Amino acid sequence: MGFMLFLLVAVVWYLFQCARILKEYERAVVFTLGRVLGGPRGPGLILIFWPFETMKVVSMRLVTLDVPPQDIITKDNVSVKVNAVVYYRVMDPVKAVIEVENYDYATSQISQTALRSIVGQVELDELLSDREKINTRLQEIIDRQTDPWGVKVTTVEIKHVDLPQEMQRAMARQAEAERERRAKIIAAEGELQAAEKLRQASEMLKDQPIALQMRYLQTLVDISTENTTTVVFPLPLEIFTAFLAKQGRT
Repeated sequence: MGFMLFLLVAVVWYLFQCARILKEYERAVVFTLGRVLGGPRGPGLILIFWPFETMKVVSMRLVTLDVPPQDIITKDNVSVKVNAVVYYRVMDPVKAVIEVENYDYATSQISQTALRSIVGQVELDELLSDREKINTRLQEIIDRQTDPWGVKVTTVEIKHVDLPQEMQRAMARQAEAERERRAKIIAAEGELQAAEKLRQASEMLKDQPIALQMRYLQTLVDISTENTTTVVFPLPLEIFTAFLAKQGRT
């Protein structure tokens, strides 16, 4: 009777030790005598019959990987320091455990290598202005390398591009020159439009003498409202035409 009680207690204790509880985002890759005989287990309560079975728990959540700054020389021989961030998740826990020793470290190394390779193939202007295209290329290359490990790379984003001080000053001078060029173009366009409007006004006043006289009177009214001590009173040349003609006949 005592032996049966002891055996029952031992069995209960053994089952208790074999019980494992996995969270919703966790999966267990179970090795039975060193071999994976089925798919991943979990989430919830699972039994691992030690010592015949062992398990490796894999997280299925999205992982944020910060790629450290890389010293890279661009295609146009500019030395830059670039860092990035990679978002990935494990899609196949069995492959992530069997195919690679440490998928986190391996993904980090592949990301650094791909970043140096892609940035080294583009020029500085493209790196600064067309990051979306470079991000897509990086995502495709890294995802292709990690796919055999059961790891899916969803997004790659270049975070920061650190330029040398000399290049920053050169770009600042270039930007200032570009702003001055645009300002001069805008001013020239304004002068051109003003000249065109004046030409149209002169054509209209030439065909309408009465309008010219009305404009002349309006100008006199505007002058009279100002606090001036001297008023220049211009007279149209047509007033003197009759006098000149009469003097010529005499």
